[in-house]
Amino acid sequence: MTNDKDKTEFWESSFIEKQEMWGFEPSNSAILTKDFFVEKSLKNILIPGIGYGRNAQVFRENGITVTGIEISKTAIEMAEKHYGSEMTIYHGSVTDMPFDQIKYDGIFCYALIHLLDGNERDKLIRDCYSQLSENGYMVFTVISKEAQTYGKGRFLSEDRYEIFDGVNMFFYDRTSIQAEFGQAGLFEITEITENFPFFLIKCKKNNHTT
Repeated sequence: MTNDKDKTEFWESSFIEKQEMWGFEPSNSAILTKDFFVEKSLKNILIPGIGYGRNAQVFRENGITVTGIEISKTAIEMAEKHYGSEMTIYHGSVTDMPFDQIKYDGIFCYALIHLLDGNERDKLIRDCYSQLSENGYMVFTVISKEAQTYGKGRFLSEDRYEIFDGVNMFFYDRTSIQAEFGQAGLFEITEITENFPFFLIKCKKNNHTT
């Protein structure tokens, strides 16, 4: 995917063709993050790449206000159909953040950042961090180099491959997580299994990080 137009068309056609392709159960990462956000008494969160909302509902059921960003208009319409229209979802690419000037208690970004190139990943981390309120938390889930798909497909750059037509993926290890998130309040990396081996990355915003 070389630009936002290509990405928009890819995800739009995916959601049109496959609809609720991941079902309605929240991901393991979303459940763990919900527990963490509830424990920390967070009240308003941002979900970049919210899709049709399957990971948003578990937060909303626990009294957390959710705002989303989604590149696919079809996915936004599906979210409104299944979960109501009172949730704000901005239509656009996460590479165009910010969409508002709100400071959020928390940000949850699931299986998205590894689809971006290096510059886009850096910008997303910075943009998310800048939209966190003081002492806010952001949680990212990323695919691990332990995944069977690592090294498959067309080589693009170090640890980045075109897995299949239209999907470029960067595979993380602890070293690359430290390199990309180390200046954004990184304090915990845990391994988690979704449909692939993932890392769950936690960062906190405070005065000691930039």
